[in-house]
Amino acid sequence: MSPETLALLHARMVLIRTFEESVLTLFSQGELFGTTHTCIGQEAIAVGVLSQITRDDIVFSNHRCHGHYLALFDDPVGLMAELMGRATGLCGGLGGSQHLYRENFFTNGVQGGIVPCAAGMALAEKFKKTGRIAVVFIGDGTLGQGVIYETLNLAALWQLPLLFVVEANGFAQSTPTALQLAGSITQRAAAFSLRTAEGDGNDLASVLTIAAETVAYVRRETKPCWLVLNTYRLGPHSKGDDHRPPAELATARIRDPLLLLHAELSAATLVAAALSARSRIDAAIAAARAAPFPTAAA
Repeated sequence: MSPETLALLHARMVLIRTFEESVLTLFSQGELFGTTHTCIGQEAIAVGVLSQITRDDIVFSNHRCHGHYLALFDDPVGLMAELMGRATGLCGGLGGSQHLYRENFFTNGVQGGIVPCAAGMALAEKFKKTGRIAVVFIGDGTLGQGVIYETLNLAALWQLPLLFVVEANGFAQSTPTALQLAGSITQRAAAFSLRTAEGDGNDLASVLTIAAETVAYVRRETKPCWLVLNTYRLGPHSKGDDHRPPAELATARIRDPLLLLHAELSAATLVAAALSARSRIDAAIAAARAAPFPTAAA
């Protein structure tokens, strides 16, 4: 990876981190509505995977979707306005944090609910022979949903161009994955004869490599693939509901994906990324505050 590419991807990760931290602050101040789920600590997955697809490909996300949106569209203004319920939001202020739509990007807050939708889109693209693929992001906490296994069965049976990306952050809300999920996450898909891959979701270079390989496989072979990226959610499940031991969090922060990049970037590059992200997010917040709320007619 060239120094320029690394700096660009790092800057995108910093933008996502700054956005998500600002979201938590705004919620604590009563400026946001409903709920939210941040991806603090998982930025390398969003940026790494989505840098390997084309803008024609179809992406499906879940309740923890802000990072995926920003990695694709670099649009903190539209997203912040949406979270603040303003008419200038990307969905007119009506979708909120979990239900976003733009071009080929779809999200849904129902756990696992977006997975069969992704399979349907992948099937359509296969019929049309477009060469496009579908990518669906889920978490390890979603693997208790039966619809995922129904979809795995059909994806394998019909050979769908669908990349499943499991962001294995170690928790299902507040329950450690080890206490509620038996067996191997990777082997669950292997049981359906899917090609599988597993990697370090905190290491950007590793994510880029494995994402490039799996995306190329799905596109070339027109077959599904199951990619497990191991990470750790550094933020709370939702807003302030975090009951994990401080020592556990401190240990996890040693492998913060942003910190892992510090040794590869100059001090000037790090400072520039932080200042740019802060400026852009502050501008997005100011623009949202000044924007109108949607009307009943909308």
